[in-house]
Amino acid sequence: MAGAFRVVDVKTSPIDGQKTGTSGLRKKVAEFKKPNYLANWVQSLFSSIDGLKGSSIALGGDGRYWNKDAVRIICRIAAANGVAKVLVGQNGILCTPALSAIVRRRELLGGIILTASHNPGGPNADFGIKYNVSNGGPAPESVTDKILTNTKTISTYGMACVEGAEAGTEADPFASVDLSVVGTTEFKSIDGAAFTIDVVDSAADYVELLQSMFDFEALKALFARSDFSFLFDAMSGVTGPYAKRIFVELLGGPADCVMRGEPLEDFGGAHPDPNLTYAADLVASCDPKKSSSAPAMGAASDGDGDRNMILGRGFFVTPSDSLAVIAAKAKVAIPFFKDGLTGVARSMPTASAVDHVATKMGISCFETPTGWKFFGNLLDAGNAQICGEESFGTGAFHVREKDGIFAVLCWLAVLAHENASTKEGELISIESIVSDHWKVYGRNFFSRYDYEEVDSEAGAQLMATVTKVQEDMAAAADSSGSMTLGDFPVKVTTADNFSYTDPIDGSVAKGQGLRFVFADHSRLVFRLSGTGSSGATIRLYAEQYETDEAKQGEDAQVALKPLIDLALKISNLTEITGRSSPTVIT
Repeated sequence: MAGAFRVVDVKTSPIDGQKTGTSGLRKKVAEFKKPNYLANWVQSLFSSIDGLKGSSIALGGDGRYWNKDAVRIICRIAAANGVAKVLVGQNGILCTPALSAIVRRRELLGGIILTASHNPGGPNADFGIKYNVSNGGPAPESVTDKILTNTKTISTYGMACVEGAEAGTEADPFASVDLSVVGTTEFKSIDGAAFTIDVVDSAADYVELLQSMFDFEALKALFARSDFSFLFDAMSGVTGPYAKRIFVELLGGPADCVMRGEPLEDFGGAHPDPNLTYAADLVASCDPKKSSSAPAMGAASDGDGDRNMILGRGFFVTPSDSLAVIAAKAKVAIPFFKDGLTGVARSMPTASAVDHVATKMGISCFETPTGWKFFGNLLDAGNAQICGEESFGTGAFHVREKDGIFAVLCWLAVLAHENASTKEGELISIESIVSDHWKVYGRNFFSRYDYEEVDSEAGAQLMATVTKVQEDMAAAADSSGSMTLGDFPVKVTTADNFSYTDPIDGSVAKGQGLRFVFADHSRLVFRLSGTGSSGATIRLYAEQYETDEAKQGEDAQVALKPLIDLALKISNLTEITGRSSPTVIT
Protein backbone atom coordinates (compact mmCIF):
# COMPACT_ATOMS: atom_id res chain seq x y z
CA MET A 1 0.00 0.00 0.00
CA ALA A 2 1.62 3.25 -1.17
CA GLY A 3 -0.39 5.67 0.91
CA ALA A 4 -3.69 7.37 1.62
CA PHE A 5 -5.44 10.19 -0.16
CA ARG A 6 -8.50 12.30 0.33
CA VAL A 7 -11.04 13.64 -2.17
CA VAL A 8 -11.50 17.38 -2.60
CA ASP A 9 -14.36 18.97 -4.53
CA VAL A 10 -12.85 21.73 -6.65
CA LYS A 11 -15.10 24.60 -7.68
CA THR A 12 -15.24 25.35 -11.39
CA SER A 13 -17.53 26.80 -14.05
CA PRO A 14 -18.42 25.82 -17.63
CA ILE A 15 -15.87 26.48 -20.37
CA ASP A 16 -16.83 27.12 -23.99
CA GLY A 17 -15.47 24.93 -26.74
CA GLN A 18 -15.69 21.48 -25.17
CA LYS A 19 -17.87 19.75 -27.75
CA THR A 20 -16.76 16.20 -28.45
CA GLY A 21 -16.47 15.39 -32.15
CA THR A 22 -16.31 12.07 -34.00
CA SER A 23 -12.70 11.66 -32.84
CA GLY A 24 -12.96 13.19 -29.38
CA LEU A 25 -12.04 16.68 -28.21
CA ARG A 26 -9.11 18.31 -30.02
CA LYS A 27 -7.63 21.69 -29.24
CA LYS A 28 -4.28 23.40 -29.01
CA VAL A 29 -2.14 22.40 -26.03
CA ALA A 30 -2.53 25.91 -24.64
CA GLU A 31 -6.31 25.39 -24.43
CA PHE A 32 -5.97 22.11 -22.55
CA LYS A 33 -3.48 23.65 -20.10
CA LYS A 34 -5.86 26.43 -19.11
CA PRO A 35 -7.17 26.09 -15.53
CA ASN A 36 -9.83 23.37 -15.23
CA TYR A 37 -10.12 22.78 -19.00
CA LEU A 38 -9.04 19.13 -18.95
CA ALA A 39 -10.56 18.53 -15.50
CA ASN A 40 -13.95 19.88 -16.58
CA TRP A 41 -14.14 17.53 -19.56
CA VAL A 42 -12.93 14.48 -17.63
CA GLN A 43 -15.38 15.10 -14.80
CA SER A 44 -18.17 15.62 -17.35
CA LEU A 45 -17.19 12.29 -18.90
CA PHE A 46 -17.22 10.45 -15.58
CA SER A 47 -20.60 11.99 -14.72
CA SER A 48 -21.93 10.55 -18.01
CA ILE A 49 -20.91 6.91 -17.41
CA ASP A 50 -23.07 4.28 -15.73
CA GLY A 51 -21.31 1.78 -13.47
CA LEU A 52 -18.23 3.92 -12.90
CA LYS A 53 -17.75 3.26 -9.18
CA GLY A 54 -15.60 0.19 -8.57
CA SER A 55 -14.78 -0.16 -12.27
CA SER A 56 -11.47 -0.51 -14.13
CA ILE A 57 -10.51 1.66 -17.09
CA ALA A 58 -7.51 1.90 -19.43
CA LEU A 59 -5.55 5.10 -19.99
CA GLY A 60 -2.80 6.04 -22.41
CA GLY A 61 -1.92 8.17 -25.37
CA ASP A 62 0.26 8.76 -28.39
CA GLY A 63 3.15 10.24 -26.39
CA ARG A 64 2.67 13.79 -27.63
CA TYR A 65 3.58 16.83 -25.56
CA TRP A 66 1.71 17.04 -22.20
CA ASN A 67 0.67 13.37 -22.39
CA LYS A 68 2.16 12.33 -19.05
CA ASP A 69 0.87 15.42 -17.25
CA ALA A 70 -2.65 14.66 -18.47
CA VAL A 71 -2.33 11.01 -17.38
CA ARG A 72 -1.61 12.08 -13.80
CA ILE A 73 -4.46 14.60 -13.71
CA ILE A 74 -6.91 12.00 -15.02
CA CYS A 75 -5.79 9.40 -12.46
CA ARG A 76 -6.52 11.86 -9.65
CA ILE A 77 -10.01 12.64 -10.99
CA ALA A 78 -10.70 8.94 -11.59
CA ALA A 79 -9.83 8.08 -8.00
CA ALA A 80 -12.06 10.89 -6.75
CA ASN A 81 -14.97 9.51 -8.78
CA GLY A 82 -14.72 5.99 -7.37
CA VAL A 83 -12.83 4.23 -10.16
CA ALA A 84 -11.11 1.21 -8.60
CA LYS A 85 -8.27 0.69 -11.07
CA VAL A 86 -6.63 2.58 -13.93
CA LEU A 87 -4.46 0.53 -16.28
CA VAL A 88 -1.89 2.98 -17.66
CA GLY A 89 0.31 2.17 -20.63
CA GLN A 90 4.03 2.17 -19.80
CA ASN A 91 5.40 5.72 -20.13
CA GLY A 92 1.79 6.85 -20.57
CA ILE A 93 1.77 5.34 -24.07
CA LEU A 94 -0.91 3.22 -25.71
CA CYS A 95 -1.58 3.26 -29.43
CA THR A 96 -5.27 3.60 -30.17
CA PRO A 97 -5.88 -0.01 -31.36
CA ALA A 98 -3.85 -1.34 -28.41
CA LEU A 99 -6.07 0.48 -25.94
CA SER A 100 -9.12 -0.97 -27.68
CA ALA A 101 -7.57 -4.43 -27.42
CA ILE A 102 -6.89 -4.03 -23.70
CA VAL A 103 -10.43 -2.82 -22.98
CA ARG A 104 -11.89 -5.82 -24.84
CA ARG A 105 -9.52 -8.55 -23.63
CA ARG A 106 -9.63 -7.47 -19.97
CA GLU A 107 -13.35 -6.62 -20.05
CA LEU A 108 -12.87 -3.10 -18.74
CA LEU A 109 -15.58 -0.47 -18.45
CA GLY A 110 -13.81 1.63 -21.07
CA GLY A 111 -10.68 3.57 -21.82
CA ILE A 112 -9.41 7.13 -22.22
CA ILE A 113 -7.09 7.87 -25.15
CA LEU A 114 -4.97 11.02 -25.14
CA THR A 115 -4.43 11.76 -28.80
CA ALA A 116 -4.97 14.19 -31.61
CA SER A 117 -4.23 11.34 -34.03
CA HIS A 118 -2.36 12.57 -37.10
CA ASN A 119 -2.25 16.21 -36.00
CA PRO A 120 1.12 17.84 -35.13
CA GLY A 121 2.41 17.73 -31.56
CA GLY A 122 4.46 20.03 -29.35
CA PRO A 123 3.90 22.98 -26.98
CA ASN A 124 2.31 25.10 -29.71
CA ALA A 125 0.52 22.27 -31.48
CA ASP A 126 -2.40 19.95 -30.75
CA PHE A 127 -3.68 17.77 -27.93
CA GLY A 128 -6.79 15.63 -27.70
CA ILE A 129 -8.81 13.24 -25.59
CA LYS A 130 -11.53 10.72 -26.31
CA TYR A 131 -13.38 7.97 -24.50
CA ASN A 132 -13.87 4.40 -25.72
CA VAL A 133 -16.69 2.29 -24.28
CA SER A 134 -16.67 -1.35 -23.14
CA ASN A 135 -16.63 -2.82 -26.65
CA GLY A 136 -13.35 -0.98 -27.24
CA GLY A 137 -14.84 1.49 -29.70
CA PRO A 138 -15.31 5.27 -29.60
CA ALA A 139 -18.15 6.53 -27.44
CA PRO A 140 -21.43 6.80 -29.36
CA GLU A 141 -23.36 10.03 -29.59
CA SER A 142 -25.59 8.94 -26.70
CA VAL A 143 -22.50 9.29 -24.48
CA THR A 144 -20.85 12.29 -26.14
CA ASP A 145 -24.15 14.21 -25.98
CA LYS A 146 -24.22 13.64 -22.20
CA ILE A 147 -20.63 14.82 -21.91
CA LEU A 148 -21.47 18.03 -23.75
CA THR A 149 -24.53 18.64 -21.58
CA ASN A 150 -22.44 18.17 -18.43
CA THR A 151 -19.72 20.55 -19.64
CA LYS A 152 -22.38 23.25 -19.88
CA THR A 153 -23.57 22.84 -16.28
CA ILE A 154 -20.50 21.67 -14.34
CA SER A 155 -19.81 23.47 -11.06
CA THR A 156 -17.34 21.14 -9.29
CA TYR A 157 -15.02 18.26 -10.06
CA GLY A 158 -13.45 15.71 -7.76
CA MET A 159 -9.69 15.56 -7.22
CA ALA A 160 -7.63 13.11 -5.19
CA CYS A 161 -5.12 14.94 -2.98
CA VAL A 162 -2.45 14.13 -0.44
CA GLU A 163 -4.11 13.73 2.93
CA GLY A 164 -4.08 17.05 4.74
CA ALA A 165 -3.30 19.14 1.66
CA GLU A 166 -5.39 21.21 -0.71
CA ALA A 167 -6.07 20.31 -4.35
CA GLY A 168 -3.23 21.13 -6.71
CA THR A 169 -0.45 19.59 -8.70
CA GLU A 170 1.89 19.80 -5.71
CA ALA A 171 -0.59 17.68 -3.74
CA ASP A 172 -0.67 14.70 -6.11
CA PRO A 173 -0.99 11.59 -3.92
CA PHE A 174 0.11 9.35 -6.80
CA ALA A 175 3.32 11.23 -7.66
CA SER A 176 5.40 8.28 -6.47
CA VAL A 177 4.11 6.05 -9.29
CA ASP A 178 6.84 5.68 -11.92
CA LEU A 179 5.09 5.48 -15.27
CA SER A 180 8.22 4.02 -16.89
CA VAL A 181 8.12 0.87 -14.74
CA VAL A 182 5.56 -1.92 -15.23
CA GLY A 183 3.90 -2.72 -11.93
CA THR A 184 0.91 -2.20 -9.64
CA THR A 185 0.63 0.41 -6.91
CA GLU A 186 -2.30 0.43 -4.48
CA PHE A 187 -3.73 3.38 -2.56
CA LYS A 188 -6.65 4.00 -0.22
CA SER A 189 -8.75 7.05 0.40
CA ILE A 190 -9.26 8.21 3.98
CA ASP A 191 -12.77 6.72 3.86
CA GLY A 192 -11.34 3.31 2.92
CA ALA A 193 -12.01 3.16 -0.83
CA ALA A 194 -9.26 1.35 -2.73
CA PHE A 195 -7.59 2.76 -5.84
CA THR A 196 -4.94 1.07 -7.99
CA ILE A 197 -2.67 2.34 -10.73
CA ASP A 198 -1.48 -0.58 -12.84
CA VAL A 199 1.30 0.36 -15.26
CA VAL A 200 1.10 -2.26 -18.02
CA ASP A 201 3.29 -3.28 -20.95
CA SER A 202 1.91 -1.10 -23.74
CA ALA A 203 2.34 -3.77 -26.41
CA ALA A 204 1.74 -7.15 -24.73
CA ASP A 205 -2.04 -7.56 -25.09
CA TYR A 206 -2.10 -6.06 -28.57
CA VAL A 207 0.81 -8.06 -29.98
CA GLU A 208 -0.55 -11.31 -28.54
CA LEU A 209 -3.87 -10.57 -30.24
CA LEU A 210 -2.18 -9.95 -33.59
CA GLN A 211 -0.15 -13.15 -33.23
CA SER A 212 -3.41 -15.09 -32.83
CA MET A 213 -4.75 -13.59 -36.07
CA PHE A 214 -1.85 -14.02 -38.50
CA ASP A 215 0.49 -16.86 -39.44
CA PHE A 216 3.68 -15.32 -38.08
CA GLU A 217 5.78 -18.25 -39.33
CA ALA A 218 4.65 -17.55 -42.89
CA LEU A 219 5.41 -13.84 -42.42
CA LYS A 220 8.81 -14.70 -40.95
CA ALA A 221 9.54 -16.83 -44.03
CA LEU A 222 8.64 -13.85 -46.24
CA PHE A 223 11.08 -11.63 -44.33
CA ALA A 224 13.77 -14.29 -44.76
CA ARG A 225 13.56 -14.19 -48.58
CA SER A 226 16.51 -12.54 -50.30
CA ASP A 227 14.18 -10.82 -52.78
CA PHE A 228 11.95 -9.28 -50.09
CA SER A 229 12.73 -6.12 -48.15
CA PHE A 230 10.53 -3.98 -45.92
CA LEU A 231 10.59 -0.45 -44.54
CA PHE A 232 8.20 0.95 -41.93
CA ASP A 233 7.94 4.65 -41.05
CA ALA A 234 6.61 5.20 -37.52
CA MET A 235 6.77 8.97 -38.12
CA SER A 236 8.16 9.49 -34.59
CA GLY A 237 4.73 8.50 -33.31
CA VAL A 238 3.45 5.84 -30.98
CA THR A 239 3.92 2.79 -33.25
CA GLY A 240 7.73 2.75 -33.14
CA PRO A 241 8.01 0.37 -30.15
CA TYR A 242 5.22 -1.84 -31.52
CA ALA A 243 6.88 -1.98 -34.95
CA LYS A 244 10.25 -2.93 -33.47
CA ARG A 245 8.69 -5.72 -31.45
CA ILE A 246 6.72 -7.13 -34.39
CA PHE A 247 8.79 -6.50 -37.51
CA VAL A 248 12.25 -6.82 -35.94
CA GLU A 249 12.01 -9.08 -32.89
CA LEU A 250 9.23 -11.43 -34.06
CA LEU A 251 9.57 -11.42 -37.86
CA GLY A 252 13.33 -11.08 -38.10
CA GLY A 253 13.58 -7.82 -40.01
CA PRO A 254 16.78 -5.76 -39.69
CA ALA A 255 16.80 -3.03 -37.05
CA ASP A 256 16.85 -0.35 -39.73
CA CYS A 257 13.59 -1.58 -41.29
CA VAL A 258 11.86 0.77 -38.82
CA MET A 259 12.55 4.44 -39.50
CA ARG A 260 11.68 7.29 -37.12
CA GLY A 261 10.91 4.60 -34.54
CA GLU A 262 11.39 6.62 -31.37
CA PRO A 263 8.20 8.32 -30.10
CA LEU A 264 8.81 12.05 -29.73
CA GLU A 265 6.61 14.61 -28.00
CA ASP A 266 6.63 16.83 -31.10
CA PHE A 267 6.91 13.97 -33.65
CA GLY A 268 10.29 15.37 -34.63
CA GLY A 269 8.67 18.62 -35.73
CA ALA A 270 6.90 16.75 -38.54
CA HIS A 271 3.25 16.09 -39.34
CA PRO A 272 2.57 12.44 -38.34
CA ASP A 273 0.04 11.73 -41.08
CA PRO A 274 0.84 8.75 -43.36
CA ASN A 275 0.20 10.14 -46.81
CA LEU A 276 2.22 11.00 -49.91
CA THR A 277 2.92 14.52 -48.65
CA TYR A 278 3.84 14.04 -45.00
CA ALA A 279 5.59 10.68 -45.46
CA ALA A 280 7.64 11.98 -48.39
CA ASP A 281 10.88 10.45 -47.10
CA LEU A 282 9.35 6.98 -47.08
CA VAL A 283 7.84 7.54 -50.54
CA ALA A 284 11.25 8.56 -51.88
CA SER A 285 12.90 5.53 -50.24
CA CYS A 286 10.39 3.25 -52.01
CA ASP A 287 10.96 4.85 -55.42
CA PRO A 288 13.56 2.89 -57.44
CA LYS A 289 14.23 6.05 -59.48
CA LYS A 290 15.44 7.78 -56.31
CA SER A 291 16.79 4.87 -54.27
CA SER A 292 18.73 1.89 -55.55
CA SER A 293 17.70 -0.04 -52.44
CA ALA A 294 13.96 0.61 -52.70
CA PRO A 295 12.17 -2.05 -50.63
CA ALA A 296 9.58 -4.46 -51.97
CA MET A 297 7.11 -3.03 -49.45
CA GLY A 298 6.91 0.22 -47.56
CA ALA A 299 4.39 1.18 -44.90
CA ALA A 300 3.68 3.96 -42.43
CA SER A 301 1.40 4.71 -39.52
CA ASP A 302 0.35 7.94 -37.86
CA GLY A 303 0.80 9.57 -34.47
CA ASP A 304 -1.54 7.28 -32.54
CA GLY A 305 -1.22 4.16 -34.69
CA ASP A 306 -4.68 3.87 -36.19
CA ARG A 307 -3.89 4.96 -39.77
CA ASN A 308 -1.73 3.30 -42.41
CA MET A 309 -0.18 3.82 -45.82
CA ILE A 310 0.90 0.94 -48.05
CA LEU A 311 3.53 1.24 -50.78
CA GLY A 312 5.07 -1.17 -53.21
CA ARG A 313 8.34 -0.55 -55.02
CA GLY A 314 7.49 2.65 -56.88
CA PHE A 315 3.77 2.07 -56.33
CA PHE A 316 1.17 3.68 -54.02
CA VAL A 317 -1.84 1.66 -52.88
CA THR A 318 -4.84 3.92 -52.30
CA PRO A 319 -6.69 3.23 -49.05
CA SER A 320 -9.78 2.30 -51.08
CA ASP A 321 -7.83 -0.29 -53.09
CA SER A 322 -6.11 -1.51 -49.93
CA LEU A 323 -9.46 -2.23 -48.28
CA ALA A 324 -10.74 -3.99 -51.40
CA VAL A 325 -7.67 -6.22 -51.83
CA ILE A 326 -7.62 -7.18 -48.15
CA ALA A 327 -11.32 -8.12 -48.32
CA ALA A 328 -10.80 -10.12 -51.50
CA LYS A 329 -7.81 -12.06 -50.11
CA ALA A 330 -8.80 -12.31 -46.43
CA LYS A 331 -10.17 -15.86 -46.40
CA VAL A 332 -7.18 -17.45 -48.14
CA ALA A 333 -4.35 -15.30 -46.76
CA ILE A 334 -5.28 -14.45 -43.15
CA PRO A 335 -6.10 -17.26 -40.67
CA PHE A 336 -8.33 -14.94 -38.63
CA PHE A 337 -10.75 -14.81 -41.58
CA LYS A 338 -10.56 -18.49 -42.57
CA ASP A 339 -14.33 -18.88 -42.19
CA GLY A 340 -14.95 -16.09 -44.69
CA LEU A 341 -16.76 -12.76 -44.41
CA THR A 342 -20.43 -11.98 -44.06
CA GLY A 343 -19.98 -8.31 -44.80
CA VAL A 344 -17.69 -5.32 -45.26
CA ALA A 345 -18.19 -1.61 -44.66
CA ARG A 346 -16.70 1.67 -45.86
CA SER A 347 -17.23 5.31 -45.09
CA MET A 348 -19.27 7.25 -47.65
CA PRO A 349 -16.37 9.31 -49.09
CA THR A 350 -14.29 6.15 -49.60
CA ALA A 351 -14.15 4.95 -53.20
CA SER A 352 -16.49 2.03 -53.83
CA ALA A 353 -13.77 -0.48 -54.76
CA VAL A 354 -14.79 -2.81 -51.94
CA ASP A 355 -18.41 -2.70 -53.15
CA HIS A 356 -17.42 -4.59 -56.29
CA VAL A 357 -15.62 -7.20 -54.19
CA ALA A 358 -18.67 -7.65 -51.99
CA THR A 359 -20.93 -8.05 -55.04
CA LYS A 360 -18.76 -10.81 -56.52
CA MET A 361 -18.44 -12.53 -53.13
CA GLY A 362 -22.16 -12.29 -52.47
CA ILE A 363 -21.75 -10.56 -49.10
CA SER A 364 -23.15 -7.35 -47.60
CA CYS A 365 -21.52 -3.99 -48.10
CA PHE A 366 -22.43 -1.04 -45.87
CA GLU A 367 -21.85 2.66 -46.57
CA THR A 368 -21.57 4.70 -43.36
CA PRO A 369 -20.73 8.28 -42.38
CA THR A 370 -17.12 9.17 -41.67
CA GLY A 371 -16.11 8.24 -38.13
CA TRP A 372 -15.07 4.83 -36.87
CA LYS A 373 -17.85 4.74 -34.30
CA PHE A 374 -20.35 4.15 -37.12
CA PHE A 375 -18.75 0.77 -37.82
CA GLY A 376 -19.10 -0.36 -34.21
CA ASN A 377 -22.69 -1.63 -34.36
CA LEU A 378 -22.03 -3.49 -37.63
CA LEU A 379 -18.98 -5.20 -36.12
CA ASP A 380 -20.73 -6.02 -32.84
CA ALA A 381 -23.70 -7.54 -34.69
CA GLY A 382 -21.48 -9.61 -37.00
CA ASN A 383 -22.84 -7.81 -40.07
CA ALA A 384 -19.33 -6.82 -41.15
CA GLN A 385 -15.85 -8.08 -40.32
CA ILE A 386 -13.58 -5.68 -42.24
CA CYS A 387 -14.06 -1.90 -42.47
CA GLY A 388 -12.19 0.99 -43.98
CA GLU A 389 -12.01 4.71 -44.59
CA GLU A 390 -10.32 6.63 -47.38
CA SER A 391 -8.48 8.63 -44.73
CA PHE A 392 -5.95 5.80 -44.45
CA GLY A 393 -7.94 3.79 -41.90
CA THR A 394 -8.43 0.02 -42.07
CA GLY A 395 -9.66 -2.33 -39.36
CA ALA A 396 -11.58 -5.44 -38.45
CA PHE A 397 -13.64 -6.94 -35.66
CA HIS A 398 -10.61 -7.84 -33.51
CA VAL A 399 -10.83 -4.32 -32.03
CA ARG A 400 -13.23 -1.43 -32.48
CA GLU A 401 -10.77 1.06 -33.89
CA LYS A 402 -8.96 1.38 -37.17
CA ASP A 403 -5.60 -0.32 -36.83
CA GLY A 404 -2.50 0.72 -38.75
CA ILE A 405 -0.23 -2.22 -37.92
CA PHE A 406 -3.08 -4.68 -38.55
CA ALA A 407 -3.39 -3.31 -42.10
CA VAL A 408 0.37 -3.66 -42.63
CA LEU A 409 0.25 -7.27 -41.43
CA CYS A 410 -2.67 -7.92 -43.80
CA TRP A 411 -0.53 -6.84 -46.73
CA LEU A 412 2.41 -8.90 -45.52
CA ALA A 413 0.04 -11.87 -45.28
CA VAL A 414 -1.23 -11.27 -48.82
CA LEU A 415 2.35 -11.08 -50.12
CA ALA A 416 3.29 -14.25 -48.21
CA HIS A 417 0.28 -16.10 -49.63
CA GLU A 418 0.81 -14.95 -53.22
CA ASN A 419 4.50 -15.89 -53.04
CA ALA A 420 4.17 -19.16 -51.15
CA SER A 421 5.28 -21.14 -54.20
CA THR A 422 7.43 -18.60 -56.07
CA LYS A 423 11.17 -19.00 -56.32
CA GLU A 424 13.71 -16.57 -54.91
CA GLY A 425 14.10 -13.74 -57.39
CA GLU A 426 10.54 -14.12 -58.70
CA LEU A 427 8.68 -12.20 -56.00
CA ILE A 428 5.14 -11.23 -57.01
CA SER A 429 5.02 -7.51 -56.25
CA ILE A 430 2.40 -5.34 -54.59
CA GLU A 431 1.87 -3.56 -57.90
CA SER A 432 1.18 -6.88 -59.65
CA ILE A 433 -1.29 -7.92 -56.95
CA VAL A 434 -3.22 -4.65 -57.26
CA SER A 435 -3.14 -4.65 -61.07
CA ASP A 436 -4.49 -8.21 -61.14
CA HIS A 437 -7.21 -7.12 -58.71
CA TRP A 438 -8.28 -4.35 -61.09
CA LYS A 439 -8.58 -6.83 -63.96
CA VAL A 440 -11.12 -8.81 -61.95
CA TYR A 441 -13.05 -6.05 -60.16
CA GLY A 442 -12.35 -2.90 -62.16
CA ARG A 443 -10.38 0.12 -60.98
CA ASN A 444 -11.82 2.97 -58.94
CA PHE A 445 -9.63 5.97 -59.68
CA PHE A 446 -9.72 8.07 -56.52
CA SER A 447 -8.21 11.26 -55.15
CA ARG A 448 -8.80 13.51 -52.16
CA TYR A 449 -7.92 17.20 -52.07
CA ASP A 450 -7.44 18.59 -48.54
CA TYR A 451 -7.57 22.34 -47.92
CA GLU A 452 -6.41 22.59 -44.29
CA GLU A 453 -7.02 25.40 -41.77
CA VAL A 454 -9.36 27.31 -44.05
CA ASP A 455 -11.31 30.12 -42.41
CA SER A 456 -14.42 28.53 -40.85
CA GLU A 457 -16.75 31.07 -42.47
CA ALA A 458 -15.23 30.32 -45.88
CA GLY A 459 -15.79 26.62 -45.27
CA ALA A 460 -19.43 27.21 -44.44
CA GLN A 461 -19.84 29.46 -47.49
CA LEU A 462 -18.43 26.78 -49.79
CA MET A 463 -20.81 24.15 -48.45
CA ALA A 464 -23.72 26.57 -48.87
CA THR A 465 -22.66 27.20 -52.47
CA VAL A 466 -22.60 23.49 -53.30
CA THR A 467 -25.94 22.96 -51.52
CA LYS A 468 -27.49 25.65 -53.75
CA VAL A 469 -26.11 23.86 -56.83
CA GLN A 470 -27.83 20.66 -55.67
CA GLU A 471 -31.12 22.46 -55.04
CA ASP A 472 -31.06 24.02 -58.50
CA MET A 473 -30.27 20.64 -60.08
CA ALA A 474 -33.16 18.95 -58.30
CA ALA A 475 -35.53 21.67 -59.46
CA ALA A 476 -34.44 21.13 -63.07
CA ALA A 477 -34.39 17.30 -63.00
CA ASP A 478 -36.09 15.50 -65.89
CA SER A 479 -39.04 13.14 -65.46
CA SER A 480 -36.77 10.17 -64.78
CA GLY A 481 -35.01 12.03 -61.99
CA SER A 482 -31.75 12.43 -63.92
CA MET A 483 -29.91 15.71 -63.42
CA THR A 484 -27.17 17.57 -65.22
CA LEU A 485 -24.13 19.19 -63.59
CA GLY A 486 -22.67 22.00 -65.67
CA ASP A 487 -21.62 20.78 -69.09
CA PHE A 488 -20.40 17.41 -67.79
CA PRO A 489 -21.56 14.76 -70.28
CA VAL A 490 -22.64 12.12 -67.73
CA LYS A 491 -26.02 12.41 -66.01
CA VAL A 492 -26.26 12.71 -62.22
CA THR A 493 -28.43 10.12 -60.45
CA THR A 494 -27.98 11.37 -56.88
CA ALA A 495 -27.26 14.84 -55.50
CA ASP A 496 -27.77 15.01 -51.75
CA ASN A 497 -26.38 15.58 -48.29
CA PHE A 498 -25.67 12.02 -47.19
CA SER A 499 -27.66 10.66 -44.27
CA TYR A 500 -27.38 7.27 -42.60
CA THR A 501 -29.83 5.16 -40.67
CA ASP A 502 -28.03 2.62 -38.52
CA PRO A 503 -29.43 -0.83 -39.40
CA ILE A 504 -28.83 -2.07 -35.86
CA ASP A 505 -30.18 0.63 -33.53
CA GLY A 506 -32.12 2.81 -35.97
CA SER A 507 -30.21 5.98 -35.09
CA VAL A 508 -29.95 8.58 -37.83
CA ALA A 509 -26.93 10.69 -38.79
CA LYS A 510 -27.64 13.58 -41.15
CA GLY A 511 -25.54 16.14 -42.98
CA GLN A 512 -22.61 13.81 -43.54
CA GLY A 513 -21.33 15.19 -46.85
CA LEU A 514 -22.56 16.66 -50.11
CA ARG A 515 -22.32 14.04 -52.84
CA PHE A 516 -22.92 13.80 -56.57
CA VAL A 517 -23.25 10.29 -57.99
CA PHE A 518 -23.12 9.95 -61.79
CA ALA A 519 -24.74 7.31 -63.98
CA ASP A 520 -21.33 5.71 -64.72
CA HIS A 521 -20.68 5.31 -60.93
CA SER A 522 -18.29 8.28 -60.85
CA ARG A 523 -18.67 10.51 -57.76
CA LEU A 524 -17.85 13.89 -56.31
CA VAL A 525 -18.08 14.54 -52.55
CA PHE A 526 -17.57 17.70 -50.47
CA ARG A 527 -17.06 17.55 -46.69
CA LEU A 528 -15.90 19.70 -43.83
CA SER A 529 -13.63 17.57 -41.67
CA GLY A 530 -13.84 17.64 -37.88
CA THR A 531 -10.35 16.28 -37.16
CA GLY A 532 -8.50 19.60 -37.01
CA SER A 533 -8.01 21.74 -33.92
CA SER A 534 -8.54 25.11 -35.60
CA GLY A 535 -10.30 26.52 -38.66
CA ALA A 536 -11.91 24.18 -41.16
CA THR A 537 -10.53 21.46 -43.40
CA ILE A 538 -12.36 21.23 -46.72
CA ARG A 539 -12.14 17.83 -48.34
CA LEU A 540 -12.97 17.27 -51.99
CA TYR A 541 -13.22 13.67 -53.18
CA ALA A 542 -13.29 12.52 -56.81
CA GLU A 543 -13.85 8.96 -58.03
CA GLN A 544 -14.16 7.33 -61.45
CA TYR A 545 -14.81 3.64 -62.13
CA GLU A 546 -12.96 1.99 -65.03
CA THR A 547 -13.41 -1.58 -66.32
CA ASP A 548 -11.31 -1.20 -69.49
CA GLU A 549 -7.98 -2.88 -68.71
CA ALA A 550 -6.25 -0.73 -71.31
CA LYS A 551 -7.13 2.40 -69.32
CA GLN A 552 -6.58 1.07 -65.79
CA GLY A 553 -2.89 1.99 -65.71
CA GLU A 554 -3.49 5.69 -66.30
CA ASP A 555 -2.29 8.18 -63.70
CA ALA A 556 -5.14 8.91 -61.29
CA GLN A 557 -4.76 12.69 -61.49
CA VAL A 558 -5.00 12.54 -65.29
CA ALA A 559 -8.03 10.26 -65.25
CA LEU A 560 -9.80 12.41 -62.66
CA LYS A 561 -8.94 15.86 -64.02
CA PRO A 562 -12.33 16.46 -65.72
CA LEU A 563 -14.17 15.64 -62.50
CA ILE A 564 -11.87 17.72 -60.32
CA ASP A 565 -12.10 20.70 -62.68
CA LEU A 566 -15.87 20.39 -62.53
CA ALA A 567 -15.83 20.29 -58.73
CA LEU A 568 -13.66 23.41 -58.47
CA LYS A 569 -15.92 25.23 -60.91
CA ILE A 570 -19.30 24.50 -59.30
CA SER A 571 -18.03 25.15 -55.75
CA ASN A 572 -16.13 28.37 -56.48
CA LEU A 573 -13.54 26.90 -54.12
CA THR A 574 -10.60 29.01 -55.24
CA GLU A 575 -12.57 32.25 -55.05
CA ILE A 576 -14.16 31.47 -51.68
CA THR A 577 -11.07 30.14 -49.90
CA GLY A 578 -8.34 32.05 -51.67
CA ARG A 579 -6.50 28.76 -52.10
CA SER A 580 -5.06 28.06 -55.54
CA SER A 581 -4.06 24.52 -54.59
CA PRO A 582 -4.79 21.99 -51.86
CA THR A 583 -2.56 21.43 -48.82
CA VAL A 584 -2.45 17.69 -49.47
CA ILE A 585 -3.40 15.53 -52.43
CA THR A 586 -3.91 11.80 -51.90
